[in-house]
Amino acid sequence: MNRIYSILLLTLFFQSALFAQSKEKKADPDSTGVVDSSLLPTTMPLLLFDDSKEKEEKKEKKKKARKNIWFGIKTQKGFIRNNIRGQQIYEFFNYTDLERKLDPYIRDVYWFDPKDRGIKKEGFAKGKGYLLHGPYERRVNDVVVESGMYYYGTKHKTWMLFDSKNVLQDKDHFTEGWPRESKITYYNRSTQTVEEITPIQYGLEEGNYFYFYEDRQIAVTGEFQYGEKVGLWTEYWDTNNSKTIRKREIQYPETPFADNFKPYIRAEWDKDGNLVYRNPRAVNN
Repeated sequence: MNRIYSILLLTLFFQSALFAQSKEKKADPDSTGVVDSSLLPTTMPLLLFDDSKEKEEKKEKKKKARKNIWFGIKTQKGFIRNNIRGQQIYEFFNYTDLERKLDPYIRDVYWFDPKDRGIKKEGFAKGKGYLLHGPYERRVNDVVVESGMYYYGTKHKTWMLFDSKNVLQDKDHFTEGWPRESKITYYNRSTQTVEEITPIQYGLEEGNYFYFYEDRQIAVTGEFQYGEKVGLWTEYWDTNNSKTIRKREIQYPETPFADNFKPYIRAEWDKDGNLVYRNPRAVNN
């Protein structure tokens, strides 16, 4: 009898646990406009293009190359080889096992996944892999086709692309993940109070876009690809930096140049984070 009673209790326990999990999975993402505060101004990129760092780096160039130290960080060398359509693709890189809080404003963060033996730019999390840090080189057979530098997983300094004969085709410049062409406007330049950040690469908007209130709180976030708005663009209420509350979400096509897609307001919330409108199309997405 006791055994049957114990089995019954265990059955009820697991049923309740499964019910709780299913309920959690079906939680309405629009039920509240209050979101994670990772975009509060404590992480605002105030100095994006500080040339003083490059001057210091040049002084230690020879010493750090010998000791495999890049930007003051001891790194390890990595190597990947793949065969694609009869061609040998080699990637040489450096990486660090140091933990670092990722900049929420940077879209692409490159890291080495030891399990899959590959380099990825999305989905990095603590314990999953290692941030690329230091020089990078990609070769097709014996020819260098790409070279550059990483800084804690972000593209940094000069990046160059070459053709199959090692002739330079393109050159781009980054500062910790930001293309050097990016446009930045300020409310107050002396205090580095940023108003708007528009990422630009090769003359087109490319990457994460940000607009701020004058009190430095985030106001608008979105993404550009090839000069086109893509994905979900979000507007936020100004709460005097107390919390981050969504105001409105506008859905753009997931990929650029989608001529048949008409952007639409996905959802809206009041200043307290209560849902006041949701487009029927959002329910099925």
